[in-house]
Order: sequence, then structure tokens, then C-alpha cells
Amino acid sequence: MSQKLWKTLAGAVVVALGAIQLIPVDRTNPPVQKEMPAPPDVQAILRRSCYDCHSNETVWLWYSKVAPISWLVSRDVREGRKDLNFSDWTASEKQLRRLAKTPKEIAKAKMPPWFYLAIHDDARLSPQDVETLNRFAASSTAPAPKPAATPVAPARSTSSN
Repeated sequence: MSQKLWKTLAGAVVVALGAIQLIPVDRTNPPVQKEMPAPPDVQAILRRSCYDCHSNETVWLWYSKVAPISWLVSRDVREGRKDLNFSDWTASEKQLRRLAKTPKEIAKAKMPPWFYLAIHDDARLSPQDVETLNRFAASSTAPAPKPAATPVAPARSTSSN
């Protein structure tokens, strides 16, 4: 390729990157409705490792303002809040079930996600943090599983032949 073509392509990439910065991204933090009640040690771990995606108290760092990364960050926060939001705690059955699943996700290294940990080293969970969160999740008042439906016996025929 000629040098002129490379310069044209590079210019087009710069213009495109500049243009996508104009696409608005939602980086709002709705008001905190009700915090999830938790002991101070659990609350400290959650704030350090979980609140950026799972609360209305997200800290929007510089990279959350640069497209296309901003699109990914905004999507992750939106989905995290939808899945489990510690700032909008109603202790609903859905929230309690989701909280009960948290230890499994931590054990599988799904939470916090690797790409978050790559730039938030302080969010890493120590073995003691994991033990504390597991104990809290186990002691939370998760609802009992719904009982299986009881089979209904077929109605007897009352007609005689």
C-alpha cells in the first residue's frame, strides 16, 4: 500500500473515533432507595469489590467516558444493577435467590469479572473476603425453595354401566 493510502486510512480512523465520542452514554447514578442491610465487614467488601456495577453508587472513571469502552462499561453497570442492586434493596425473593447464588459465582471466578480486576486490583477478593461473603450469603434469609406441585389424582367416575 502506498503511504498516501495509509495516511488516508489513519485519518479516517481518527475521525471515526472522534465521531463516536458524540454518541451519548448513560452514566447516571439513580438515588439510593434502600441499602442492603449487612454487617460492616461485609459492607466494606461489597463496596470495594461489587458496588461499581451492583449499586447506584458507581464511580465513573475516565475510561467510562471514552467510546467504545464507555458503551461496554455502561452496559455492564446496567446489567449488574438489573441483576442485583445493593442500593435498591427490597429483600424480594428474586434478590435473595440471587444473593444466595453469589458464592458459586465467586468460586467460579465469575465475580468480580477478570476484566474489572485487570484495572481494579483493590477489588480482588482475599480468601478471608470470600469466607466472609459466603458466611453472609448463607445466613441471609433466603426464601425456602418452592415446593414441588403435588400430583392430583384423577377424578373417579360416578357413572355405572
